[in-house]
Amino acid sequence: MPRPFLLDLHSSFLLDSSFRLRPGLLSVPPFRAIPARIQNRKDFGSVEALSESPMATIGRNNLSAKLVLLGDMGAGKSSLVLRFVKGQFLEFQESTIGAAFFSQTLAVSDATVKFEIWDTAGQERYHSLAPMYYRGAAAAIIVYDITSTDSFERAKKWVLELQKQGNPNMVTALAGNKCDLEDKRKVTTEEARTYAEENGLFFMETSAKTAINVNDLFYEIGFSSSMR
Repeated sequence: MPRPFLLDLHSSFLLDSSFRLRPGLLSVPPFRAIPARIQNRKDFGSVEALSESPMATIGRNNLSAKLVLLGDMGAGKSSLVLRFVKGQFLEFQESTIGAAFFSQTLAVSDATVKFEIWDTAGQERYHSLAPMYYRGAAAAIIVYDITSTDSFERAKKWVLELQKQGNPNMVTALAGNKCDLEDKRKVTTEEARTYAEENGLFFMETSAKTAINVNDLFYEIGFSSSMR
């Protein structure tokens, strides 16, 4: 299977709990920034309008896929996205408020997949907003921290919620993040892999800090999404 190739980096925007989009802090030269399609709430009415179908064709062999990241606070969702879209890691990452939006395009086999990525907040007070982000999504990454059994149990709850309320054809991945902290591991690879297999999830352990498997994770999701 060919390796992923990142084509471009689009602007990032933050969506707060009042549904106001504001410029993010992650659009940095030399990448060409693309103006956001949505500037404020009146332009779209609801988050669902951002993606009318899980996988939309935008040209010959060009696909657009809505991707959502879910997981407990501190699991490393934002760090994974930052590593993927910018190749960077911040030792001290502020908690996401509401959600953050990113766009990134991958070359997958003979097609390109443009990800519209929603990085959701992990705090419990934002849980009620989550359905607006995963509804209509083509893919989801459920992230947990391998050093926290509570984080893994929370990931299982997200899996159950998606099974009940998510798109039935959604490509779902379970990502065990922070695999660089092997000496602090609380969740074994075998336990997580078995759970993923039992629930039809794609599984991979990652490290946003060292970049282990990060691009591979998004590439596998892009490849699987393009096959749907």
